[in-house]
Amino acid sequence: MNKIKIPNELKKMNEIFTQNGFEAYLVGGAVRDVLLGKTADDWDVTTNAKPDQVMKIFKRVIPTGIEHGTVTVHFMQQEIEVTTFRTESDYSDGRHPDKVEYAGHIEEDLSRRDFTMNAIAASLEDGRIVDPYHGAEDLKKGIIRTVGIPHERFMEDGLRPVRAIRFASKLQFSIEKDTYSEIFNPEVQKKIASISVERFRDELMKMMASQKPSVGLKLMEETGLLKLFMDELSACRNCLQKDDRGYHIFDVMDHNIYACDGAPKDKPLLRLAALLHDSGKPASRTERHENGMTIFNFYNHEKYSVEIARKLMTRLKFSNAEIDYVCHLIENHMFHYESCWSNAAVRRFIVKVGLDSFDDLIDLRLADMYGKYNADVRLHDSAGCAKLAELTDRVKEISQENCALSLKDLKVNGRDLITEGIPAGKKLGQILNELFQTVLDDPGMNDREKLINLAKNLAK
Repeated sequence: MNKIKIPNELKKMNEIFTQNGFEAYLVGGAVRDVLLGKTADDWDVTTNAKPDQVMKIFKRVIPTGIEHGTVTVHFMQQEIEVTTFRTESDYSDGRHPDKVEYAGHIEEDLSRRDFTMNAIAASLEDGRIVDPYHGAEDLKKGIIRTVGIPHERFMEDGLRPVRAIRFASKLQFSIEKDTYSEIFNPEVQKKIASISVERFRDELMKMMASQKPSVGLKLMEETGLLKLFMDELSACRNCLQKDDRGYHIFDVMDHNIYACDGAPKDKPLLRLAALLHDSGKPASRTERHENGMTIFNFYNHEKYSVEIARKLMTRLKFSNAEIDYVCHLIENHMFHYESCWSNAAVRRFIVKVGLDSFDDLIDLRLADMYGKYNADVRLHDSAGCAKLAELTDRVKEISQENCALSLKDLKVNGRDLITEGIPAGKKLGQILNELFQTVLDDPGMNDREKLINLAKNLAK
């Protein structure tokens, strides 16, 4: 393909560039995605216009990264990142160039990019492809290859090996032999270890949003990156689960990794919960022999998993809300629903896990089941799927009944009871909780008069 179709907004933008004597190109992921037959979500443009010149010829411009030659242009209801052609020197901090020098032409600009598939440009004027490093050919072959010498590219920025693995996971590509081998270079490993945890975390979460995170996670384990940043998971490898009962096929590591694939793609944080949900199994594993059988147990492994998840996510600087979300799902993923549960039991389950978390908890259980087989659970555990579907229906039905599922849903509150002569204090809280438990058993008791009478009896 020698040309691609340029969106009308970018054609209009190009008219302004050319009227002022400049040239401009679409670059990066947008060109890559179009060549792969996908829709480009973000547009990055590079030009021989300097940042101050871009700010003069366009009306609405924000100097988002002007020290690196980048501004954001608001144009025709789009936000378009525009960067001046540039070449870069040494990367002392492993991320940013020590100095940015503007380049004279597009080919020189493309020479500084990480991978050949990202070093393709398309003229905004006519869509003509500029591809000096044969990135389009690598795209066709499904290969991730550095621009130039792998060692030089990786030593410029320690995040690039992580990005190579993330792209392999996202695109289901293979990493070119020399590029892959260079990740094992001790100098490169040291450079990778120097990147900030935030940058690794962001790449990890992008990987979690890919089609098959398992591809990237296995590559991260093979290359030692998982040990560098998530060493708590190392004990999961070769922690056997398959005993004489035959409950599991995989060790804990593979089970966790495959569980990520089984979780919804649009819920990357839930996929992280899937990766960590059984991380506590090595610490809780026991072995016993009974009736000639070897049996493995992992009692309370979810508690150990929560500790590991909280420690790991804190180190990777996830927000408190993200950490609490993941830990809550892990802590509650071991529920065992049976059809014989009363409606009161279902209501208590809703109170325990939270109505807002219920759907994600079901998704985690389905992912857990997927990770057991690395295949569609409906083919292997139709009974388990049917139970979860039944529980989901019952929770939906109960949630629509307008019954009390929290203390604030009671028809009385602490002030009401104080008005009725029940003194404030610890006893009052205990009474309110007892009223709530009563209403969970019998929603018909959620009546102001009934609850006040019951509260008075409890206060005696």
